[in-house]
Amino acid sequence: MKFLKDVDFKNKRVLLRAGFNVPIENGIIKDDWRIRATLPTIKYILKQPKSKLVIISHLGRPDGKANPDYSLRVVADRLSELLGKEVKFIEDILSPEGDNIIQSLGEGEIALVENIRFYPEEEQGNEQFAIEISHHFGVFVNDAFCDSHRAHASISVIPKFKPSCAGLIMEKEIGELTKALNPPKRPSLAIIGGIKIETKLPVIEELAKVYDIILVGGKIGIEAQEKNIKLQENVILPEDYVDGKDIGPKTAEKYAKVIEAAAFAVWNGALGKFEEVEYAAGTMAVFNALCKADSYKIAGGGETVEIIQNYKKNDCFDFISSGGGAMLEFLAGEKLPGIIALEENA
Repeated sequence: MKFLKDVDFKNKRVLLRAGFNVPIENGIIKDDWRIRATLPTIKYILKQPKSKLVIISHLGRPDGKANPDYSLRVVADRLSELLGKEVKFIEDILSPEGDNIIQSLGEGEIALVENIRFYPEEEQGNEQFAIEISHHFGVFVNDAFCDSHRAHASISVIPKFKPSCAGLIMEKEIGELTKALNPPKRPSLAIIGGIKIETKLPVIEELAKVYDIILVGGKIGIEAQEKNIKLQENVILPEDYVDGKDIGPKTAEKYAKVIEAAAFAVWNGALGKFEEVEYAAGTMAVFNALCKADSYKIAGGGETVEIIQNYKKNDCFDFISSGGGAMLEFLAGEKLPGIIALEENA
């Protein structure tokens, strides 16, 4: 796999796949962390002599149809503010107008394409679509680790046709999560919460092979007990609950003590329905224990990152993954389509 430092961007028109699937409410971005995280990659490319940059991303699930509720225009505006320069907006990358904007970009200029999932061919992984959206470009950069578990056109197909490399986010994610596959410090601990046992069970089973302790919470803990799922001996399930929507005080206290003793910890998923105040105590107990712990800490997943961002505790963690499903699949030992494409088509 190639990285930014391995590629010559001089006098190149560059296509960047970013992970700008940010929470938007009433036309306002609630959390721009994923946008800000991509700035180093964007700035690196734009610093190269005579480079020009076009960014593609998706937002939500518009089901292959144009829908103003899922427009990336507000992201273009925010990106302009963060960069202190105009970010042109391409409403239709397949239109003559889109072609014109791309071809007329000057040195150091940047444009953002409207939601790539407005086209059904994106999620279909259509090869012709991948060619059509990338034919103007000399280099393709994938910095959307958070979406690289999807075999979509802009993730796993474009690298078949263009010289490709990983962006700075992708490079960091691979390095840190590879480290998490074989924790370098002991005792090692993984905390897995959330609501979808079908997505979390493979991760729990895989991590239990190499981690000393796995703490489980959220709805998946209840389901594991209700369905009498047999788990490894080092997987600890809650011993009490609050209305079935949060781990109970005994469990929270027990988990906090385990966290305090850990030297390496990975956290993915809330331990209860934390968005409701009466069911947030368990998650907050685990979160606070992690913040105090003197250990190497990795966190990831939508809810997990939301909690960290809300309390402005980024500095408590050594690494925060931009991926939810992508992080889980990586930790479960699966090869992500986006990473495979970069490895095979460098």
